Amino acid sequence: MWPTGIAQIDALLCGGLLKGGIAELVNERKNSGSALLISALLRKAASENQIVTLIDGNDSFDPCAFEKETLSRLLWVRCQHAGEAMKAVDLILRDRNLPLVLLDLTINPAKQLRKIPPSAWYRLQRIAEATSTVFLVITPQPTVGCAQIRLGLSSRFTLRDFQAEPFELLEKLKVELTQHRLHLAEEKVEAG
Repeated sequence: MWPTGIAQIDALLCGGLLKGGIAELVNERKNSGSALLISALLRKAASENQIVTLIDGNDSFDPCAFEKETLSRLLWVRCQHAGEAMKAVDLILRDRNLPLVLLDLTINPAKQLRKIPPSAWYRLQRIAEATSTVFLVITPQPTVGCAQIRLGLSSRFTLRDFQAEPFELLEKLKVELTQHRLHLAEEKVEAG
């Protein structure tokens, strides 16, 4: 497990995000807090001197909002559509050297997401299982059928909320666990 530093998520997942699997964060409503969550994860990883890979599925990330220290630990892969992002994440996961990989498909159109075959997600799952990488996919609707963990964001932030400090906003983040599956290896250990 990798503790995210976000109390709601770490409590739901009994310690943090799973290493060697796929976690999906579903952000069905705009202004639910996915950008806030990505920011918090980038800063947490940078504070631990870890390199983070952000695969930006629709070239929407704004680096101007971050400190130089955070950006120095970020590998930002800018993509124009979901197909490019899937190719990039495949290469990054096969490298096996990056501890945290974020695939942000939040604002990609549903038409692009539907073109991703389920077999592509299963291939990524198999690659991730052979690593200790934390792999988080952020989507606007449930997309990753083989995700071991699926979280849903249901926060409703207004413009007035964004006048608050980021740590105050993180406390208001509403996250729910909608799916949790054990790794096959863990199931065998428990059954054996």
